[in-house]
Amino acid sequence: MASLRFPFLFSQPQKPPCSTPGNASSRSFSSASAAAAAGGSVVAAAGAIIAITQSPKNPFLEDAMNFLLSNFSPNKNHSSPLWGSVSLADNSAPVTESRTGMSFPSVLKESQQLLGIGLRKKAIFGLKNIDVYAFGVYADDGDVKKCLAQKQGGYSDSELKQKEELRDHLMENDIRMTVRLQIVYGRLSIGSVRNAFEESVGSRLLKFGGYDNKELLHRFTSQFKDDIKIPRGSIIELSRDHDYILHTTIDGKEVGSIQSKLLCRSILDLYIGDESFDQKAKEDVESNLASLLHK
Repeated sequence: MASLRFPFLFSQPQKPPCSTPGNASSRSFSSASAAAAAGGSVVAAAGAIIAITQSPKNPFLEDAMNFLLSNFSPNKNHSSPLWGSVSLADNSAPVTESRTGMSFPSVLKESQQLLGIGLRKKAIFGLKNIDVYAFGVYADDGDVKKCLAQKQGGYSDSELKQKEELRDHLMENDIRMTVRLQIVYGRLSIGSVRNAFEESVGSRLLKFGGYDNKELLHRFTSQFKDDIKIPRGSIIELSRDHDYILHTTIDGKEVGSIQSKLLCRSILDLYIGDESFDQKAKEDVESNLASLLHK
């Protein structure tokens, strides 16, 4: 453990002045798998019969089939990833997500501190979870102190770490934040990313907006155009600036910006909300946010 002038621990397996104001149906598919034929001590998968209840042309399903073909072979080593914890060594030391080996800078954009790292996984036909991307959640040091310290100043450090309100204030207030996604799955297509955001962000827009925001959702997902390539190691950043402007960049190039408090809130909820992609990452953000306020 060491510092950014306060201890951070990441465990593995969301313009001033500030203000604090206030399920879409998922696409599904079913599958039946045909089991395997044996040869000596080697058992190889014979194949899978897939019934798709929605569109027969689905980029994520195509990626999934490629994954199955390349990973379910007799000679493939299917050992499980190691789990552990990662701590920052100093102000500039990067932090590694141990399950994927993806490295995250401890400070982004000169003033945004890394609060937590996590992993987005996706189930394939109910047979196997694949690692899609690792992610890091950052928040601006000065904005956090200005906006949140006055709200939580009466609590002790131990009490702060228990309070979900602190995380809620982080998502609701006009605090500069970035969620940095680093692609792990090498066969991921931009169409799969667009479809996944359509489903996940769409459900949050409905949850927080109370009605179907198709136009806002389309403005966001249309930024992920078909000609964009995202091989393993590609970086997607979703950054909330002052006045609730969401900037989307892919490998350092901005592909769009949208001013919408609802959209910013919905994006952050995917990573640090109550039903976030990685619950441990959410807990780390809560804990490290409390430490940041007492730095």
